[in-house]
Amino acid sequence: MTQDREDQLAALRRKANLLRQRDLVMIQRAGMGHIGGDFSALDILVTLYFAVLRVDPQHPDAPDRDRFILSKGHCAGALYNTIAEVGFFPTSELETFMKPLSRLNGHPDRTKVPGVEASTGPLGHGLPIGVGAALAARLDGAAWRTYVLTGDGELQEGSNWEAAMAAAHYGLDNLTVIIDRNRLQQGAPTEDTIRLEPLADKWRAFGWAVREVDGHDYAALLEMLQSESWEPGRPRCLIAYTHKGQGVSFMCDNVDWHHRVPTPEEAERALQELREAVYG
Repeated sequence: MTQDREDQLAALRRKANLLRQRDLVMIQRAGMGHIGGDFSALDILVTLYFAVLRVDPQHPDAPDRDRFILSKGHCAGALYNTIAEVGFFPTSELETFMKPLSRLNGHPDRTKVPGVEASTGPLGHGLPIGVGAALAARLDGAAWRTYVLTGDGELQEGSNWEAAMAAAHYGLDNLTVIIDRNRLQQGAPTEDTIRLEPLADKWRAFGWAVREVDGHDYAALLEMLQSESWEPGRPRCLIAYTHKGQGVSFMCDNVDWHHRVPTPEEAERALQELREAVYG
């Protein structure tokens, strides 16, 4: 690995850790949010926005921009922190999260927040929207790409599999779905709710090119996401194995942190762990 690559990986790691700290403070201040899911997705979001996506915060509606859709819209806090850091809006606005009349609501709203491509929240909607976007690019002969981040629990929604069939039928190799495979959903493990495994085989059976990766490993994420094409003519599915509450020992892999908001004491403990990870 070259020194430049090592420096890039270290920078991404520091960025994600600092965004976890900011997200933690934001959610604790607001008294609501989905910190566990935010933390499982942040390494993926940081990789996309700081190393993969062709977007320009000064021109959020540029026709040739890549499209990113957060299907797991309840994890809006992670998206807001990331796109604010990129420059789509001032980071100071994060202090308004979930306040009355704030545009930073509990689910992202494309009509209010620059950099948000789709209003999401009802689970199972993001991938169908992404298929429509990728098909539009194909019909226009455009080079921009579409990326969708889904939760794993939402794959129990049938709309995702209808979208998966359509994407394969049209050969949308300009579409990448990334599955935040933290194995937990609201209240229980995914496999206790409706079993998803063998998940990779299911996507392959639907005609997708499938890869599996550690969703907290920046080198592995970059290797997969910076590759222009895995299998020409097939849409891409990246199963990213993650941990809910990643980065904080007492939140990690704990289903309670789907909805829980840290107390001031818990927030300070979590911040201390995150600070030590960055500076220790």
